[in-house]
Amino acid sequence: MCGIIGYIGRRNIVEVLISGLKSLEYRGYDSSGIAVLKNKKILRHRTVGKVVQMESTIPAEFHHFVVSKNEENLVGIAHTRWATHGKPSEENAHPHTDCKQKFVIVHNGIIENFIEIKNKLTKHKFSSETDTEVLVHLIEEKYKGSVLDAVKEAIKLVHGSFAFVLISTYEPDKLFFARKDSPLIIGLGENEKFIASDVTAMLKYTNKFIFLENDDYGIVTIDDIKVYNTKTTALQNRNVAVVNWTAQMAEKAGFKHFMLKEIYEQPQVLRENITARVFGEDIVFNDEVKFSSAQLKKIKKILIIGCGTSYHAALVIKYLYEQILKIPVEVDIASEFRYREPVLSKDTLAIFISQSGETADTLASLRMVKENKILTLGVCNVIGSSLYREADSTIYIRCGPEIGVASTKAFTGQLICLYLFGLYLAKLKSILSEQRYQELLNSLYKVPSYIEHILADTSYIKQLAEMFYMKKDFLYLARGINYPIALEGALKLKEISYIHAEGYPAGEMKHGPIALIDKDMPVVIIATKGSLLQKVFSNLEEVKSRDAKVIALTNYGIESKSIDYKIVLPETDEIISPILNVVPLQLLAYYIADRLGCEIDQPRNLAKSVTVE
Repeated sequence: MCGIIGYIGRRNIVEVLISGLKSLEYRGYDSSGIAVLKNKKILRHRTVGKVVQMESTIPAEFHHFVVSKNEENLVGIAHTRWATHGKPSEENAHPHTDCKQKFVIVHNGIIENFIEIKNKLTKHKFSSETDTEVLVHLIEEKYKGSVLDAVKEAIKLVHGSFAFVLISTYEPDKLFFARKDSPLIIGLGENEKFIASDVTAMLKYTNKFIFLENDDYGIVTIDDIKVYNTKTTALQNRNVAVVNWTAQMAEKAGFKHFMLKEIYEQPQVLRENITARVFGEDIVFNDEVKFSSAQLKKIKKILIIGCGTSYHAALVIKYLYEQILKIPVEVDIASEFRYREPVLSKDTLAIFISQSGETADTLASLRMVKENKILTLGVCNVIGSSLYREADSTIYIRCGPEIGVASTKAFTGQLICLYLFGLYLAKLKSILSEQRYQELLNSLYKVPSYIEHILADTSYIKQLAEMFYMKKDFLYLARGINYPIALEGALKLKEISYIHAEGYPAGEMKHGPIALIDKDMPVVIIATKGSLLQKVFSNLEEVKSRDAKVIALTNYGIESKSIDYKIVLPETDEIISPILNVVPLQLLAYYIADRLGCEIDQPRNLAKSVTVE
């Protein structure tokens, strides 16, 4: 879950690499480092802490190397770290080098057999606790006159996941790379090339990218890109994709934090997904859903897999699909699914949800399902990502870059896409009545405006944050299709404020959680209109009788003496309400974390994309 970037060209190389790292800090930020190569000399600088700390301490001599003269190409790499092997320290920070300081490497991933390899490299001296340093020493060991051959031989021996970029004084005008189960993307500029973990690191300079595939390795020079693959001897052809994101989309645009900006972008995200796929009374997925009508009509079971917030989206969709499609839906956490022995039938559609399209456990689950010849559908936000390429069909959630580690607009983007796909399937299978289909479609149309209404005045939610930010524990309760929203609300609070919070189905409260409730426990309960509202009221009375302070999400006209604080929302169809109800919970978490002075966009110990197991 680290961020890496490499550059070859004639710009101010320190500026390019530092700018790229700042765009990649959502992937890790406990230490960072940079290395540049010019005239067969390497300069390397590493520090503990965020990129700005590394930038502010770059030695003066470094700046003699930053600008190209006489059209000479500059080569460099940089890294921002989320620690796996070895605590955050200068010694463990990347880039790492070999004994003779002829090779320098940055790496994202985990080399699972690094101890075994390290024990065989008896003539080498190691200075860190990391698996990455073992990798660069292994390349040094395999070097016999060709850096590319040394890379090729080294990656044959390592187990695990990796995306790395290497520079060498032996061939100073090249970037060497390899990837397996971790993302790596090449950016194409005018007389310059980039290579990084994410397009956001390169958007300032280009929107043309090559998304490398599993087991790719090769060379980037100023004029050429050569891609090989360990599974074949042939030179590979990789298509260039144009990504319609801009550098401005990855900026805060006046908001205090990226998370707040992304909360406010949700109406636009929902509208764009609706208008791209809804034409009159028809939902159309064009080239996204490549299955035939006959294949879709044969589906008798749906399996949905995700991690974290994507798992919560899957739970919402389970309630929706079982109601409108009348077929069983199974939801699994990817990290559990991949290690059990699921019973899979050929009439199943497997849906995999991942914002980045690079979540390691989700991809491993996808590959396992594909081995069983099951139809697979990806839902992700990155065109060209591993999930986007490997699933049989992929729905693109059209969110633009999501920089805040705590997902907001990607969650509602996932929901709207899967809601539309569910209605599409229901109409194809002739399960819903035309009237009910139109009711739900019309309700979806209104959701962006309803969210704009919520965002127009958030002062009351700010007041609640001011009242409750010092509490140590929160309980979130809901029933039915909004139960996953209770889970998501609690997760958001935990992620960014470090306050302990739990989400529960309200009917389970008497089976344990009620023991925790007292006057110091705020209870957030979703009590919007729906078939289970009276059941929720009963749970609400039980909570209030234990002296808890009750914060309720309600609609206009709902009254109860057991509600202490009401967040009033526009009324919508119960089945659509999760998309609306999550927004106040995102805001509540945000304002509490902001009041506490937390690092909201980069919470401790977390990274945006979990690309290692």
